[in-house]
Amino acid sequence: MRLCSAVASAVRIAAALALTTLASPAAAAEEIIDGVAAQVGNEIVLVSEVTQYTDPVEKQIREAGASDQDVQRMRSEVLERLIERRLIDQVVKKAELEATDAEIDQTIAAIAKENNLSPERLQQSVEASGMPMSVYREKIRGEIQHAKVMNGMVRARVRVEDDEVKKVYTQRFANAPEGGTEYHLRHILLPFVGAKPEQKASVCDKAKQALARIKGGESFESVASRISAVNPERGGDVGWVHESTLNDWMVPIVKSLGPGQTSNVVESAFGCNLIEVVEKRSSEKKSYEQARDQIYEQLFRDKMDVEYDRWMDKLRAQAYIERKGAFASAQRPSTTPPVSGGPSGAAPAR
Repeated sequence: MRLCSAVASAVRIAAALALTTLASPAAAAEEIIDGVAAQVGNEIVLVSEVTQYTDPVEKQIREAGASDQDVQRMRSEVLERLIERRLIDQVVKKAELEATDAEIDQTIAAIAKENNLSPERLQQSVEASGMPMSVYREKIRGEIQHAKVMNGMVRARVRVEDDEVKKVYTQRFANAPEGGTEYHLRHILLPFVGAKPEQKASVCDKAKQALARIKGGESFESVASRISAVNPERGGDVGWVHESTLNDWMVPIVKSLGPGQTSNVVESAFGCNLIEVVEKRSSEKKSYEQARDQIYEQLFRDKMDVEYDRWMDKLRAQAYIERKGAFASAQRPSTTPPVSGGPSGAAPAR
């Protein structure tokens, strides 16, 4: 049986990410003895499953100034992702959506092709990362099954009407400026937490440390995802911005940077900032036909997120969930992105 293109695409993205997110757990600042982190129906989530994902990240966010409370919040969020995986696994079993070996072979072959690798070279790459190929195949199996569930239970309920697309076009493009330059920007903002000069200096010191990490080879996106108050879930990405809509303090900075360049630390009225110009282009007013697909995809993604939250809330309400030990007092995040490939995997097909 062939996978539908939406399912296969989501699986390939998430599985490729799995190659880069698997790592040996770093030494945690606080030792956690293995045990049960949560019970989900008749299944459990182990503490070691949580720390597999949190330990490599904890060292990095502590270096960026994260507190014990920030670390505990991060652990709790990862636990919620794993709870969701258990809930989705249960749906897979009930709906008999298990992935076949043929589907797994097909997906692995597609991953190898998209990365310009032979199947043998892909296996060598997987095993060199410390993951046995048998474990990788099980991760692929999980991706396929979860993508099937998401397409059947969530995607099928989402509709975007032409009137909605036209309304957004009117709001976003109808009165857009013509000519000039547009910039695709990423933004790291570390907001001031007090008015005292020493507090502001401490914030800007953290921004300087972040800049040093970027100059040392770490991507702007990676650093922003951990410390920025602006769109951390998108690596600080603010999208395309026309020069006429830039804040006054940003104009000389953005115009002085070329594609791929990062500014020095800039202090503004509300915090310390780093700006990266990803790309720039001449601005041309888009027709409805040119903008329709882009708007449709964004509306569809937004509705998928809402529908996913609604569906997951229903699953949670129907299941017995108990957080245990150090996680017993953890508060469930108000919204949790779809799970695919582990806590840092890609979102399901949309």
